[in-house]
Amino acid sequence: MSGAVIPENRTDDVAMEQGRAQVASWPVGWSSSRLAKLGYSLADQVLAVGGMFIVNIALARVRSKEEYGMFALSYSVFSFLSGLHNAAILEAYTIYGSGRYHHRFAGYGRLLWRSNAWLLAALSALLLVTWQSLRWLYPGMGSPALLGMALTCGVLLTASFVRRTFYMRRRPDLAVRFSGAFFVSCMVLLALTIRAERLNGLSAFLIVALAWCMAGLFILHERPGKIEAPHGMDFLLHEPAYWSEHWKYSRWVLVTALVFQLTTQAYFWIVAGLLSVREVAELRAMYNLALPVEQIFAAITLLVLPQMALAFAAQEFGKLRRMWHQCSLMFFGISSMFALLVGLGSLPLLHLVYGGKFDSVAPLLHWYVLVPVVMGVGNAANAALKAIERPQAVFYAYLTSGVVTFALGVPLVMRLGLRGAMYGMLLSSASYTVVLSVSFLRFSQSECGR
Repeated sequence: MSGAVIPENRTDDVAMEQGRAQVASWPVGWSSSRLAKLGYSLADQVLAVGGMFIVNIALARVRSKEEYGMFALSYSVFSFLSGLHNAAILEAYTIYGSGRYHHRFAGYGRLLWRSNAWLLAALSALLLVTWQSLRWLYPGMGSPALLGMALTCGVLLTASFVRRTFYMRRRPDLAVRFSGAFFVSCMVLLALTIRAERLNGLSAFLIVALAWCMAGLFILHERPGKIEAPHGMDFLLHEPAYWSEHWKYSRWVLVTALVFQLTTQAYFWIVAGLLSVREVAELRAMYNLALPVEQIFAAITLLVLPQMALAFAAQEFGKLRRMWHQCSLMFFGISSMFALLVGLGSLPLLHLVYGGKFDSVAPLLHWYVLVPVVMGVGNAANAALKAIERPQAVFYAYLTSGVVTFALGVPLVMRLGLRGAMYGMLLSSASYTVVLSVSFLRFSQSECGR
């Protein structure tokens, strides 16, 4: 029976029954297996993001505010490109691979692995040409940090693809092995670079990329491209119209990635244009300290999103709503506790992390840590809307947030400086959360009415 071929007209029905069986098998509470997977996911996020986080902190301590500000701007470009990569590849890969194509994941994973490699090779070539052009035309903009981002962008995004695949395979332990090897390699390379007094914007990116390459040796036999499809069948033979379906979903995520930058990342460029790169460095310094709670959100989402997508594919809407409700409460509770702790110890924390260089922004940090609190419930609704294949709702949320950024955020920065940026980010985040929450509640009501 293992070699039997399911008739084409029964494939969707069988897949749905398999999906319902998997959804029904999930434990209702926080079982030991789910807690173990959450622990793996949190460890993965801490290790994967912790490497760049510590490189950030080290760079902020040893270089001037102006140089660190240029690195922060270059990293914001990478964040933008990461959003585009998520739109073009990762988002549809996660939703479809965990949902409608989970029964053909081996062939599907191989197809997306090849597509990801070609896309990132082209992106890297384009970035290097762009950097060289900027160096010729506007020498001040062709910074070493921007060169570092151009050289390493493909490696960093490939690491994201590999880690995402492990979560879709329900193997967060492999993600931890990968990110753990990265973190150790990154710390060794960073220590050597600091000792040689070579840490700068360029070497910071190179350290992280080389560490991911070294970590790849530890999961070489588990890489996505090595997964064999059953019986050697090509995924596109079964799904010849796949790329059309991929585009139908990704087009919304792509435009969402463009307007996503207007929620928080745009403030780095607004501050650079209206104030100075010193204020950009100060904004990034606060952003770094809020990063842990964002990574907790990301760790939980990596586990929940595939389950939400499978629940939707299996038409288990009740369980989908319960997962959304649990995530909303969890995100709000975690972010509130984090804001309270960081807010109370803002000055000692800044002094400890940055060696006194950014102590002056302690009063502003009280406001900045409220941003994750405001966005937490919205992030839970964001995941749920992606799982039910409603990326247009996420787009409208970010578009609304972008309108608030320019309508209110820019005037606030002009009038109040960096404090105005804090107020603007809170307003932009609030609009994002409201639109997403209302959109998912409307979907829930419509399903309940059926």
